[in-house]
Amino acid sequence: MSKIVEVAAAVMLRDHGREFLLAQRPEGKVYAGYWEFPGGKVEPGESVRDALIRELQEELGITVTDCSPWLTRQFTYPHATVRLNFWRVTAWEGEIGITAPLEHAAVDWQKTGETATVSPILPANDPILKALSLPTMMAITNAEHEGTERQLERLEESLQAGLRLIQVRDKGWPPAQRLWFAEAVCRLAHSHGALVVINGDENIARKVGADGLHLSSASLASCTQRPDFAWVGASCHNGAEIARAGELGFDYALLGPVLPTPTHPENGGLGWIEFAGQLAGNTLPVLALGGMKPELLAEAQRYGAHGIALMRGW
Repeated sequence: MSKIVEVAAAVMLRDHGREFLLAQRPEGKVYAGYWEFPGGKVEPGESVRDALIRELQEELGITVTDCSPWLTRQFTYPHATVRLNFWRVTAWEGEIGITAPLEHAAVDWQKTGETATVSPILPANDPILKALSLPTMMAITNAEHEGTERQLERLEESLQAGLRLIQVRDKGWPPAQRLWFAEAVCRLAHSHGALVVINGDENIARKVGADGLHLSSASLASCTQRPDFAWVGASCHNGAEIARAGELGFDYALLGPVLPTPTHPENGGLGWIEFAGQLAGNTLPVLALGGMKPELLAEAQRYGAHGIALMRGW
């Protein structure tokens, strides 16, 4: 087996994550003219974070001031096998290409969730572009306890405030009641351009025109191939389950509980350090679950989460 080349790749974000940067490889390099995320090889004895900061200083002339791990992908090109360690970069000093010569042929800011306006893009980056379009906050419905009328009212308020990802749970209801509620959620969410995934029921997901399917950890364990939906995710309790979801080609995972929850206050949860440890090598975006509040989003991302998922307080 050929040696794996470790690479630090920067997902540079601005405008609250609505835009990200792509850079064009210059003449004289392998895949010249292709677009990629800026970054470069991790040198011996160097951490991924240090390599990221050094490469962006050398390539773009900026000094990174805020960055966090995101996900890892391995890809085999004809000339090498690379492990791309993607980090989110959300703050830096200096202007790109102003304080130092630009090493790329060009750079371009792209809209998150939209079709890229530059091409060709290095093939290893296709899954990354989709992962970037996943909203960073998931609302999980709890209409069984709150009531359908109030739940739909709150969803409308949250969608108007920017919510763009909803998981329809409410698994204790009879199928007909759950179908009606899922239809109402999809109709409301889609009118705001939001994504809806249905927990556990493929038939309901297809009938209501949902965007995807969300599996429990038990369903993930028995799953042998990726369900045929645009978006597929799973609830996980550890790194092994996250790895399994990645192997099946899922688009995201939930990991938790991270913190104590109102329903299980006696369970201390993983804690942020253990949460980060379970994410080591994750190949897909992971949302932190359990005890989450909107104000914890930045902290979750510092520990490697893509975002947060919450049943209350969204």
